[in-house]
Amino acid sequence: MALQPQPSASHELPRCLTATNATAIVVGIIIGSGIFLVPHEMMAATGSARTVYLAWIVGGLLSLFGAMSYAELAAMKPRVGGEYAFLHDAYGPLPAFLYTWTWTLIAKPASIATIAAGLMRVLGTFPAFSLLTHPAFAHLLWSQVFAIAATWLITLLNIVSTRDSANVQTGLTWLKVLMIVAIAGLCFAAIHQGAWHNFAGVFTGARGGFAGFMIALVAALWAYDGWSDVSQMAGEIKNPQRSLPLALVGGVGIVAGLYMLTNAAIQFVLPAPAIAAADRPAVDALRIVAGNFGAGLVSIGMAVSICATFVGSSLSGARVSFAAAQDRLFPSGLAAIHPRFRTPWTSLLLQAVLSSLLLLAVGKFQALFSLAIFSEWLFYALTTATVFVFRVREPQTPRPYRVTGYPVVPALFVLAALVLLIFSFADQPRNSIIGAVVILCGIPVHYLYQRRVLRSS
Repeated sequence: MALQPQPSASHELPRCLTATNATAIVVGIIIGSGIFLVPHEMMAATGSARTVYLAWIVGGLLSLFGAMSYAELAAMKPRVGGEYAFLHDAYGPLPAFLYTWTWTLIAKPASIATIAAGLMRVLGTFPAFSLLTHPAFAHLLWSQVFAIAATWLITLLNIVSTRDSANVQTGLTWLKVLMIVAIAGLCFAAIHQGAWHNFAGVFTGARGGFAGFMIALVAALWAYDGWSDVSQMAGEIKNPQRSLPLALVGGVGIVAGLYMLTNAAIQFVLPAPAIAAADRPAVDALRIVAGNFGAGLVSIGMAVSICATFVGSSLSGARVSFAAAQDRLFPSGLAAIHPRFRTPWTSLLLQAVLSSLLLLAVGKFQALFSLAIFSEWLFYALTTATVFVFRVREPQTPRPYRVTGYPVVPALFVLAALVLLIFSFADQPRNSIIGAVVILCGIPVHYLYQRRVLRSS
């Protein structure tokens, strides 16, 4: 049996985040560079502007279903660690440990490393940052060096102040929202370059059919990924019973609206074959309507967008190992709270170390991305399924927010998560197998560690 002491008030993180901070975390983490890049992949898969738009709508609805399910869980159990707490209460210590083990060792460090690598890739498009593509030491590129430096800079900000980090992230989030709206406005204002009949266009070289739509849907779901991270900070949000459902449901709704607006703006300017051929459709669309200034504006927007995701993702990620350490499922040193700053500083340091090692060992954007996606969506499915467990096991527990459309809404999200897992295995079998092996390796580690805890108690 795992020992599960309840943390006292002196060992809890302060509730210093507002509903606005929580909503900005949701919006800021979700909107990275995906909306500027994946329209190409979606058009190449479906071949139809209308089908691409349908994939964005379906992906937004499925993400909203997941956010609604998490909103019920987070409002009912507003504790630090989010998914860790839900899994622990629903399934017991082993699944909670496996989630923490996977999240701490692979999912979150790979996610942060992916964000850092993506930021360097965007900055590398500016002539002033051409150094990033050059070798620094041996086989190490300057982009890797600066990605690691950025990771540590943001980690130090998160250690010094949770509130200041959240405020920086909030400011960057609303800045990128304004830039996305401005980019879309420029496209729609270009009535001479754009054409409404583009929405009826087709790309004949696409894969098409159901398989093509599923590829586009997976791309959309990846672009929507990250909304769940705010649940890990539930123990630091003021009035979480109200703030968390508002942030989760409202945040995903805002993102869905922005995504569909941006996609429509790109399709207004570019015909379907041009979108399918463009590596960065948003850049090409803005270059048509506003020349090099427009292309530069998109690149700046992408950089700001990624920075907001970077801060928010780093801020929330370390809360999982911190919560597990409080329950003695992880090394107790990770439960340390900085005496001055009141932040989980040791967990944040571990997260930065692991992210830096991944940047050194892997370095490539796509490899890092595929390494993270399998483990993340496996636990999304397991966590959302706890809605059913708690409805049966704890029917009398107060639920400030209940999922509308239960049981269909959470069931559809679980099904979508399983479909994405299947496609991840098919598309990136090597990295998916690595993710599965790491999860399974956590089983003997859990029992060995718990035996050690019991001997020392």
